[in-house]
Amino acid sequence: MRTSEILSAFSSHSALVVGDICLDRWCTYDPAETEPSRETGIPRIGVVSTTVSPGAGGTIANNLAALGIGRVAVLGAIGEDGAGFELTRTLNASGISTDLMVRSAELPTFTYTKLIEWSTGEENLPRVDFILAKPLPEKVEARILEHLRTFVADFDIIFISDQAETRRGGVVTPAVRSALADLARQYPRKVVWADSRVRLARFRNVILKANEQEADTACAALFGGVDYQRLRRHVESELLIVTQGERGALIVNDQGETLVPGRTASKAVDICGAGDAFSAGAAVALAITGSPVEAAAFGNLVAGITVMKKGTGTACREEVLAAANE
Repeated sequence: MRTSEILSAFSSHSALVVGDICLDRWCTYDPAETEPSRETGIPRIGVVSTTVSPGAGGTIANNLAALGIGRVAVLGAIGEDGAGFELTRTLNASGISTDLMVRSAELPTFTYTKLIEWSTGEENLPRVDFILAKPLPEKVEARILEHLRTFVADFDIIFISDQAETRRGGVVTPAVRSALADLARQYPRKVVWADSRVRLARFRNVILKANEQEADTACAALFGGVDYQRLRRHVESELLIVTQGERGALIVNDQGETLVPGRTASKAVDICGAGDAFSAGAAVALAITGSPVEAAAFGNLVAGITVMKKGTGTACREEVLAAANE
């Protein structure tokens, strides 16, 4: 299918993003405002402006909205805090439904705080993350499972965003992974697409997308060497896609391994969120075309646009059409 035809079909599809929906907070600081604290003597960081955007699974949802998906909702957990308010507001501003989000005072809103020097525009200080360092509260997990089983039938594409890198993980608990595996079997015609930073090998029955480092690490831990077909069989998946930066995306399925070349024409400005942009484009394109090759090509096109922007950017329909040169 032509890129224009794929884009035209986006409006007739719906997507649910399940998992770690976080807030990206970009704080610009002025080094000239660095002065020691009167109480401790520790230098302060003088933040002079702040912008926010959805992160992790929220980046997928933001890209889906920009590409013109008919309906998109997020299902995750946030705190009853200011970051939760900001995240809800910025998602809703893009037309993303937050009705299924579970709110709890027992946890913080998953937040990445990035410190940018105003004169250079560079992120050059350690990131400050607000994370859940204990198990997901049982009541929160139960609500997520209830929402998942009740509403999954209403969506064409299910995205799983397992981004938490803490030992205990985040929203995608073992019980949530098990429920998603069951639902993937129950609804074989739905595209159920998972992206996991450190727990790739624990998923079953779903389409897996990983970057090269994630896939290689999973293979090494399981088999002592890189074998993508063996990894795909281990997770009982019909399709594994391994993104390889500028080289493109490797399709791994029963037919073998096929590299779909990337579309980045020049040096990337910022690769943050490129994998999520790829997932947003590729998964919906797969639901539309049924072709992993066409899906990966479309995902490469979307990701190639977002890496030319600072931060976790999105690609709109007009940009995709222009990049496709149709």
